[in-house]
Amino acid sequence: MIVGIGNLGAALANYGGFASRGFRVAALIDADPAMAGKPVAGIPVQHSDDLEKIIQDNGVSIGVIATPAGAAQQVCDRLVAAGVTSILNFAPTVLSVPDGVDVRKVDLSIELQILAFHEQRKAGEEAAASDGGVPAAAARSESADQGPDGDMPAVMPA
Repeated sequence: MIVGIGNLGAALANYGGFASRGFRVAALIDADPAMAGKPVAGIPVQHSDDLEKIIQDNGVSIGVIATPAGAAQQVCDRLVAAGVTSILNFAPTVLSVPDGVDVRKVDLSIELQILAFHEQRKAGEEAAASDGGVPAAAARSESADQGPDGDMPAVMPA
């Protein structure tokens, strides 16, 4: 079930990777009455008033939240109250859930920050390599294999 069928929710609904990995999108839910009945990725959007019934009728255990931040906690609370025990959160907010409910947060801005960090690191290595006469690819290869203490490189938390 995907809740919030704006640009991101519609893109997720159209993503072919779910089916190829054995996940079926049971329903698409949105609070906008104008969206009700409109097909997205071949699935008719249903109104959020029917969320609990849709969860029960389809045996939904995993919910995807793609709503604006201000609506995400309320949607999360309704999902959990209806029996959803795992949530993938794309909303730019941290959700509070009871014990026994798993939440994975996908924050695209953090992912971009991580990539920018790696780009800066690579640029620094290339500059150092050009100053020291070591080919940039060799400098990158050596630093990718070891961290500052000789072990695996540090990874920024996601």
